[in-house]
Amino acid sequence: MNYVYIILGILILIVIYIVYSYNRLINMRNTVDTSYSNIDTLLQKRFDLVPNLVSTVKGYMDHERELLEEVTRARSNWMNASTVQENAGADDMASKALKSIFAVAENYPDLKANENFLMLQEELVGIENKIAYARQRYNRTVLDLNNSVQQFPTNVIAQAFQFQTREFFEVESDKVREVPQVDF
Repeated sequence: MNYVYIILGILILIVIYIVYSYNRLINMRNTVDTSYSNIDTLLQKRFDLVPNLVSTVKGYMDHERELLEEVTRARSNWMNASTVQENAGADDMASKALKSIFAVAENYPDLKANENFLMLQEELVGIENKIAYARQRYNRTVLDLNNSVQQFPTNVIAQAFQFQTREFFEVESDKVREVPQVDF
């Protein structure tokens, strides 16, 4: 009779562990999805500022049209992105184009003094900081989920319930990974 209670106790512990692990995996997956949505929301906010930036800058930078077109192209790529990597690529493209616009703006004193431009620049800097934090949070939550999906014994439960690893939000550009040259 004691063996029956021991076996029953072990089975109950196994069921409790399976339920706990399943709920933990669900929680991690939802956290990853929420983190990705937060990035998407911030990117939307940044790209909503782009038309205002373009209209403010357009009058000053007629011969810098390719930069303005690149920002618009990046916005279009982002809107059509269907994977994390496509989204990251569009984000990378937009970041580089926006940095170029602000670098070129240094050559236009009137533009640098323009109140709308300064306000947009300040708002974009704030959004860029939030995007960087949101990317870090997303990648941290993906790491936690991926570890749980791949490590024993949780991987057995993850496989049984078809949990998958997720992609990290990575910058695709090799130029971003290069060490900048500083020349004095």
